[in-house]
Amino acid sequence: MKRDLQVLIVAADPLVSSALTSIWSDLPNCHVMGLANPSIVSAHLAEPEEESEIDLLIWDLGWEAAAVSTTDFQELEIPVLFLLAAPEHAEEAWSAGARAMVKREASGEILEAAAFAASRGLIVLDPDLAASFLPSPLDSSGELLEVLTPRELEILQLLSTGMTNKAIAKKLNISHHTVKFHVNAILGKLNAQSRTEAVVRATRIGLLAL
Repeated sequence: MKRDLQVLIVAADPLVSSALTSIWSDLPNCHVMGLANPSIVSAHLAEPEEESEIDLLIWDLGWEAAAVSTTDFQELEIPVLFLLAAPEHAEEAWSAGARAMVKREASGEILEAAAFAASRGLIVLDPDLAASFLPSPLDSSGELLEVLTPRELEILQLLSTGMTNKAIAKKLNISHHTVKFHVNAILGKLNAQSRTEAVVRATRIGLLAL
């Protein structure tokens, strides 16, 4: 049985904090551990801390995204899923080290899938956000034909561990047919002929860190 993801909400706006707490508390496999202000989290980036029970930070960048240019997100010990209110902040956040970003108004299903993928160290990019600063999908001479969805990234990570479709279906509590559908989509988007080739290509372009 999959353990609930322990998350901490990070937001400067109290109203946003309240709304996000309600949204994330309603997700069946997530548990909100508390709230924090971005300035407090940023101030403790370089300070050693005891091992935390928190699996993931849910960080709302707000409309101004004031902390983006002054924070090196790669220094954070805990994985972070960033929520963006404005797509134009995506490029700046990416430059600051953010590697998991979705739109603030994303559906609960997308948020949960993105959260579990981000907690495992995967790159998670909402297609609309990625389109605002990443190059266009590559053709057959390149590496990536289309941006992978959060679920496809999650399955790609499991493929990299050598898990079979049946094992992935059991782990994610989805049907074998659904896994096969996603695997075929992954192969197509990565222009790969096999699962092994897909993992190799994904590693080469930074979608996987093995």
